[in-house]
Amino acid sequence: MVGNLLRAHGLPLSRLVSRRRPWYGFSRKFGSYAVILPDEPFVFGVAHITPRSVPQNIPRPPYAGGSQADQDADGKIQLGGAAERRVRAAATLARDVREFAGTLVKANVTTNEIDAAVHEYCISHSAYPSPLLYSGFPRSCCTSVNNIIAHGIPDDRPLEDGDIVNIDVTVYLDGYHGDTSQTFLVGNVDEPGTELVKITQEALEAGISACGPGRRFREIGQAIHNLIRDTSFSISPEFTGHGIGTAFHRRPWIIHDLNDEPEIMRPGHCFTIEPCVIQGKTPTCWTFPDGWTASTEDCARSAQAEHMVLITENGAEVLTR
Repeated sequence: MVGNLLRAHGLPLSRLVSRRRPWYGFSRKFGSYAVILPDEPFVFGVAHITPRSVPQNIPRPPYAGGSQADQDADGKIQLGGAAERRVRAAATLARDVREFAGTLVKANVTTNEIDAAVHEYCISHSAYPSPLLYSGFPRSCCTSVNNIIAHGIPDDRPLEDGDIVNIDVTVYLDGYHGDTSQTFLVGNVDEPGTELVKITQEALEAGISACGPGRRFREIGQAIHNLIRDTSFSISPEFTGHGIGTAFHRRPWIIHDLNDEPEIMRPGHCFTIEPCVIQGKTPTCWTFPDGWTASTEDCARSAQAEHMVLITENGAEVLTR
């Protein structure tokens, strides 16, 4: 079945090994790395994955059984008061979780082990790991390895020397979400993979540089496009940034490629910028039978980087730096 899947995407079958961790080396086009494919036999959905438990004393977001409804559907944070203090605290903790997760990345460590450690770190700081049970997601962070663009579900595959892995963490602290991600190198990553991770971080910074009161949200996509257009990389159009606050995802939606979004950034807008950069010029994707894990269509590698941005009266501040 996995062999048929590779053939369906025009990929030769050389060096395909191990049903638990199938891989194929792109020795000429995209570099040398392990391709992540769904295990066989396919299991549809995530009902077979048992979510980790969270102590009852830790407040939960509404989708996980919390008692309060989202309050910031207008897409803004009230500056200068409790709301701003709380969203800053959530963002700071998210940054700390991201940095902690990065220290765990090494060959032979499983993404499930990373998820367990992230989960414990969150609850030890009285925070709920926001991905847990969001639309049924069964884990406490997303771990996207090599050709996985986003929403990778932590599992028992060990990371291998030469992998890249994006760890996307979000925390719910004192009623507010903090969200950030980074793509980490596992051991000795080849030059194409290292360059991918580097330009992804540059794309994030380009998007941030386009932010400020009175500027249009479409300038973010324009700035990222200007950086990427003459390279061998592309931007995934499938995944956007988003407003964040008491709600995990809300307006404004941040489009990372060219767009005609007319909305203007105003003081109090708080949102993520999180471009997914892909090797080659085929930015389309397909989803695993689990309903979450999104892979590049041609199994090229993808990397992502994410920060939270708050528009102030005088500029734009990165909260997860």
